[in-house]
Amino acid sequence: MTASALNALIEELRNHPAIQSKRAISDAAKGLGLAQQSVGHPGDDAAILPHASGYDLLAGEGFIPQFVTSDPWFAGWCGVMVNLSDIAAMGGRGVALIDQIWAPNSDLARPLLAGLKAASDAYGVPLVGGHTNFSATELSLAVTVLGRAKAIITSFDATPGDVIIAAIDRRGAFRNYDNFFAAEGAPADRLRNDLEILPRLAEDDLVSAGKDVSQSGIAGTSLMLAESSDVGIELDLDAIDTPAGISLSRWLRAFPSYGFLLAVPVAFADRVVSHFADRDISAAVIGSVFHGDEVRFSAGGETAAFWNYANEPYLGFRQRDCEHA
Repeated sequence: MTASALNALIEELRNHPAIQSKRAISDAAKGLGLAQQSVGHPGDDAAILPHASGYDLLAGEGFIPQFVTSDPWFAGWCGVMVNLSDIAAMGGRGVALIDQIWAPNSDLARPLLAGLKAASDAYGVPLVGGHTNFSATELSLAVTVLGRAKAIITSFDATPGDVIIAAIDRRGAFRNYDNFFAAEGAPADRLRNDLEILPRLAEDDLVSAGKDVSQSGIAGTSLMLAESSDVGIELDLDAIDTPAGISLSRWLRAFPSYGFLLAVPVAFADRVVSHFADRDISAAVIGSVFHGDEVRFSAGGETAAFWNYANEPYLGFRQRDCEHA
């Protein structure tokens, strides 16, 4: 990749709505008076609530009405799937879910409910209640999850010298927008056991830090991880294997239904990759952690800065800023 092509890719990603949308987290946190040292350690994939025998984890997801209306069954499935991914990214296992549904009537809500139930059954995590309104003006959805963990993977502990491993299930296709759906048609035992990899990595203390790859894709998730840990991350774009027919720019911003970015000590990298490879999940070292305050991309011998979060905060949960707040 030439220097001009790399810079064009960076400019495209920086301005894409998938990347820019995460900046709303900073405004919300400021409005609520939250910082990284607040109860639950906001800024991670789930709130961490320690207790005598481990940790409770709380997370939630809301969905924009356009997404829910365009594919309500898939939205329902995602309500379960993305929450369980957040819990797994923290080293936990999902325990129970509750939903919040708004719809003009029960008929319009039916496929949404079917998607929720199908995913709950497939992943083996029960829906135990929630809130329903069938007199709303449009179809909307939010889902909350409770999880538990014996050991934690956070976003705050990536260490210079770690490598970055991307573990992404590439056995799928785009369903809508930039949502890559690898769970469609997968056996329930495969879905459950694939998520089980993460708590095992946490319990074996093989991972320094990590996040699930969110709607901001590999690019935005690497930035969130870097800022949360107050480190720099360099991604080697030549090491990122995109599925056939998918451009690098789309893959870097895409949401994979199963995807994690992990900061791992070099000595454990092969062991971590093998855990995923044993389950036919693509995993590879795609970058490194260094002392710094930016995410940068390298390709074809060229290197360029993607985002400097010291100059332009992304989430606003930078460790140094929290310590001096």
